[in-house]
Amino acid sequence: MYVNQTDDRLSLNEFTLICRALFRNDKGHIYVVPSDRLEQMFAVFDKNEDGYIDREEFQFCWNQWIKTIVRPISAFLIVDVQNDFISGSLNISNCSAQQNGLEVIEPINKLLDTVDFDAVFYSLDWHPSDHVSFIDNIKQRPIHPTSPLNADNAQVYDTVIFAGPPPMKQRLWPRHCVQDSWGSELHKDLKVVEHGVKVYKGTNPEVDSYSVFWDNKKLSDTTLCAQLRLKGSTDIYVCGLAYDVCVGATAIDALSAGYRTILIDDCCRGVDLNDIESTKQTVISSNGVIVSSREVKAMVEGRDRRPELGYKLAMELKNSESDLSKNNACRRQSQQQQQQQQQQPSQ
Repeated sequence: MYVNQTDDRLSLNEFTLICRALFRNDKGHIYVVPSDRLEQMFAVFDKNEDGYIDREEFQFCWNQWIKTIVRPISAFLIVDVQNDFISGSLNISNCSAQQNGLEVIEPINKLLDTVDFDAVFYSLDWHPSDHVSFIDNIKQRPIHPTSPLNADNAQVYDTVIFAGPPPMKQRLWPRHCVQDSWGSELHKDLKVVEHGVKVYKGTNPEVDSYSVFWDNKKLSDTTLCAQLRLKGSTDIYVCGLAYDVCVGATAIDALSAGYRTILIDDCCRGVDLNDIESTKQTVISSNGVIVSSREVKAMVEGRDRRPELGYKLAMELKNSESDLSKNNACRRQSQQQQQQQQQQPSQ
């Protein structure tokens, strides 16, 4: 429908007009896309590098890019809104930022009541009693000689290096979210929707797990990865506790996994103000976006379409095409080597 009817191809200028129509908010405001980003996105779809997007190339652009931007498949990921982080042993209001975790519940509940997400996930820290992150377990494991602190002088929130193998940095926390305890339960005021899926993390006593995707060593993933693939999710909305720890790690892993990622600012509370700001900068620099809860509904419904997320998707398509080309090249090389070996006379 957008291809130039006279020559069946799009120039960069025509692609720019499409982007002006595509990247708008629900009030019709046009989001300005920097020219270098327009050129980079155009290049993703101009596969034969002739300076135009022809009909076949546009079909790829339409199916893999425009359709996702206009009709995203959303997942709402509510991170660790558990008793211990709100009023229990690791109440974040006692940390340096002095933020009240209880304040995330009302805006999260409002989103659950008013926005039709395609999937809703609740993550829970779910630690065994001998977990490596608990400061009162510090003498259960040897400390590495390079650790700046030892078992006798380390205090809560300090970082030590356990011997491993391999050596592992670990921030020490009060005992929290022990499996099946009151502290590990989702707060009673948080709305739990009927179709919501619970994801448990931090279950391995030897490794912490801030992200809802992976443990901190990237040794194993949770059930979240498979669930998102099953639901065909394209956009992940992340919020909860704590902003600069588990929420931030989850948002960054979502971006690394290729998802269009939206961090909901007023639905998060954190531990340290500097670390919260650092988390925001990392998300933005990785082509994620940070929004307020009042902006979410229009984005989920495809009426507010952010260019950062369009750019993110285009770069993911570029990388996947590149990986496919590399795999095909490796496969051809392997086949050629096998043919050469078969043609060699036996000794």
